[in-house]
Amino acid sequence: MLDVAVRHRLGNFALDVAFRAPLGLTALFGRSGSGKTTVVNAVAGILRPDAGRIALGDRVLFDERLNLPPWKRRVGYVFQDSRLFPHLTVRQNLLYGRWFAPKGDGPTLETVVDLLGIGALLARRPTLLSGGERQRVAIGRALLARPELLLMDEPLAAIDEARKAEVLPYLERIRDATTVPVLYVSHSVAEVARLATTVVLIDGGRVVGQGTAAEVLSDPGSVAALGPREMGAVIEARIAGQEADGLTRLDGAAGPILVPQVAGAVGTRVRLRVQAQDVMIALNRPEGLSALNILPAVVREVRIGDGPGALVQLSVGGEVILARVTRRSAVVLGLAPGLACFAVLKTVAIAPGDIGR
Repeated sequence: MLDVAVRHRLGNFALDVAFRAPLGLTALFGRSGSGKTTVVNAVAGILRPDAGRIALGDRVLFDERLNLPPWKRRVGYVFQDSRLFPHLTVRQNLLYGRWFAPKGDGPTLETVVDLLGIGALLARRPTLLSGGERQRVAIGRALLARPELLLMDEPLAAIDEARKAEVLPYLERIRDATTVPVLYVSHSVAEVARLATTVVLIDGGRVVGQGTAAEVLSDPGSVAALGPREMGAVIEARIAGQEADGLTRLDGAAGPILVPQVAGAVGTRVRLRVQAQDVMIALNRPEGLSALNILPAVVREVRIGDGPGALVQLSVGGEVILARVTRRSAVVLGLAPGLACFAVLKTVAIAPGDIGR
């Protein structure tokens, strides 16, 4: 468990945050300039806050009397750019991390290589690697230092979409297969929805939301920090079957949902991001409609915006789904808490990158 409570001023910007990051992957999410990297640098020991306390388990890293230097914090740091040594091979870069590892149990080179799928790269130099491959090697080097906490500051920001799709499954494996908590900085809602077990939403140097990805991303109160176009829901489900026409049938608390084909065996757990702008609401079950996913729902909350839009939080079989509609539609349909309705979701509206493990 990482406990952070820090205050710091940089010119006209004042940071004042407090949060806890449990095991799993905690995403620090917010717009550029919200204070995310300042927080991570304080945890790493690169920046000394004006005041506060940072503790990793029962070890204090910083308070009013103590400020451990970075090399004593047992924290691994993965930057936007991989920062590999260009004159060393992949194997040598990985083994460099072992120089900083304390004695005792920890992941072996073979374990990390297998976890990150970089066995075929060991003899290469960084200049011969793709951006995604370099980031996987950088992550491996950090893990081999046997950290008690792994910091990742926008590790996918400098690579293209194809390389992001390549790296994301490995980040999921690190989240699920290691006991090292991860503090992950991002301004990409898609990454956060797919990876995070906990989300800390920062806006203007303050924590404005904290909880699971499903709770924070579907909370209408998060709209000021996220923006209406980024609002949505995160649904947990399992693969129930592969259809002959190329669709995958998912099953979960929200009910059966058809999505573009997802590789995996029946029973495989998946996480699905559904954007609010892709959800329609009907008072009666529609017929003669091309949309395949029509789910019984109950209105939980209606949040009318300053402009022409409204956010409607729906309870669907215990899951929360968010719909973005116009104010006019909310009034015409009489949307109010407790109203029974149907959430309508087009199958093709769900992008492959919005489905993770």
